[in-house]
Amino acid sequence: MPFHRRVTARLALVPGLGSRSGRRRWFRAVVVLTVLALAPSTWLWVRSGDRVGTVRTAPAAPVAMVFGAGLFDGEPSPYLAGRLDAALDLYRQHKVRAILVTGDNSRTDYDETDAMRTYLVAHGVPAVRVVGDYAGFDTWDSCTRAHRIFGVDQALLVSQRFHVRRALALCQAAGIDSYAVGVEEPHDTTWYYGGLREIPGAGKAALNVWLRPDPQFLGAKEPGIARALADAGTD
Repeated sequence: MPFHRRVTARLALVPGLGSRSGRRRWFRAVVVLTVLALAPSTWLWVRSGDRVGTVRTAPAAPVAMVFGAGLFDGEPSPYLAGRLDAALDLYRQHKVRAILVTGDNSRTDYDETDAMRTYLVAHGVPAVRVVGDYAGFDTWDSCTRAHRIFGVDQALLVSQRFHVRRALALCQAAGIDSYAVGVEEPHDTTWYYGGLREIPGAGKAALNVWLRPDPQFLGAKEPGIARALADAGTD
């Protein structure tokens, strides 16, 4: 039996696909579901507009925000190191005066934030200029805490390109005037996984922007960014 007839015969066994009209209804349903699944990602691209660029094209801002991206044996993963290196370039080019590193420290044996601070200080950034948020459990928490707890009103957001548009939309919704710095990355397994993860991530981002939930932890306001910027004023 020819291949197309074998496929037709198998489809006929699926409820609702035995007739041409049934197959049309299934096809329309698949199209609608696909459009709904991709709509949040399209919204992110439209919303970010021309506010995504590189270290070279980024405007000056008081603060760079670096989002966590995993550790390998307690050290920044290659993707996280790429973000930190971009933040270093922004600092060395005097485009930012302070760096907020925001990550996951939900377990005593896993501390993204301290690993990021250690990396930046080891590469020449004064310790007072690197401020850590230990409760940045997801992108929305990082953005809303940056504004509500650390007092960040304007920032350059540093992340890989597959994630940075979502970070931009969420930080803008949280009240931060933002520009996104997209870090180049190898097209490896992590890159493909990150891209796929952004599809449901975009849907979650749309809900965050709509509902604007409190982060998992709020707490008292932190003076670290104000202290870092005051110290930078002495340069």
